[in-house]
Amino acid sequence: MKLHCLNPISKFGTSLLTDNYELTDEVKEADGILVRSAAMHEMELPENLLAVARAGAGVNNIPLEKCAEAGVVVFNTPGANANGVKELVLAGLLLAARDVVGGIQWCQANQEDENIAKSVEKSKKAFAGQEIKGKKLGVIGLGAIGAEVANAAAALGMDVYGYDPYISVNAAWMLSRDVKHITSVDSIYTECDYITVHVPLMDSTKKMINGDTIAAMKDGVVILNFARDLLVDDDAMAAALESGKVRRYVTDFPNPKSVHMKNVIAIPHLGASTAESEDNCAVMAVKEMMDYLENGNIKNSVNYPACDMGVCRAASRIAVMHQNIPNMIGQITAILAEQNVNISDMTNKSRDKFAYTLLDLENAAEENTIQKLKEIQGVLRVRVVK
Repeated sequence: MKLHCLNPISKFGTSLLTDNYELTDEVKEADGILVRSAAMHEMELPENLLAVARAGAGVNNIPLEKCAEAGVVVFNTPGANANGVKELVLAGLLLAARDVVGGIQWCQANQEDENIAKSVEKSKKAFAGQEIKGKKLGVIGLGAIGAEVANAAAALGMDVYGYDPYISVNAAWMLSRDVKHITSVDSIYTECDYITVHVPLMDSTKKMINGDTIAAMKDGVVILNFARDLLVDDDAMAAALESGKVRRYVTDFPNPKSVHMKNVIAIPHLGASTAESEDNCAVMAVKEMMDYLENGNIKNSVNYPACDMGVCRAASRIAVMHQNIPNMIGQITAILAEQNVNISDMTNKSRDKFAYTLLDLENAAEENTIQKLKEIQGVLRVRVVK
């Protein structure tokens, strides 16, 4: 199998590759692509491409629908960079609570003052702030990052409210008992001193922090955005900062509007920019890629359903990517029966318009059998895994 890296990928990940893999500089011959931030929307997908693994959580740079229609599985690495982002969110909380940035800038501006030690005592009042202990923090989105932020803030003595209508069982188990899980986001808007957003960017979440939601918040609220730039309406935020309705806005996504806002703390997208996060993401991405290429298993895909049948112990395994339409399983099994191929194990999973069928066979299917499967209307790709 040949893999191509569109961006530099940590050696902690690529070192996991066995002798069955080769890193290639030619994207056209790649069976798999490892990517971080490189844009793929205008890229022509290689005909033999089977999978794309994004070393990170966001996949805005990848054409998901185009890949799905070509039978290309796209993976991401949720949670691999969660600790790095969590730590920066905590730093953002502290920077917003106390004017550390203003104080540092004052020291730099007065570095030639020989009496700076005395001048400090007169000037430091301008940068005084408040402690975060006992303050109410609202966490919107309790995925891998949101849950870690909530737990850490609770451990620091904050009164933490968590909101996520789609929280998974695993995420719920990971939450500290001190985090109050609430069922209405309105409670966060009206009650919290600090609000941090940790949701994916979708049509339903775009500009979720807007004029109406800000109006419902407490006067002097602090808002933190380490998730996605477009979750916040920049014009509404600028007006709220100017009026004092929002005391501070901490964003990890500086743009031409936000960098000019009053009382904004703009950080140059450093959330996952740690050596540890990059290593963790690379390791997870490579493991997902290898498990799919070697076993047909899908974990953490963003365009195909999760599916895991472990390591194949049967004579053969085939994977069928297809549209999620009626009678697809019937057609697949009928062809195998006609060709006297017995199925020892099988699973079928669907996700929106697309589905995935993995079959373990007691004897290997002939080439003409594979061809007949490919000819079924709605089948996107048939792959002999083993």
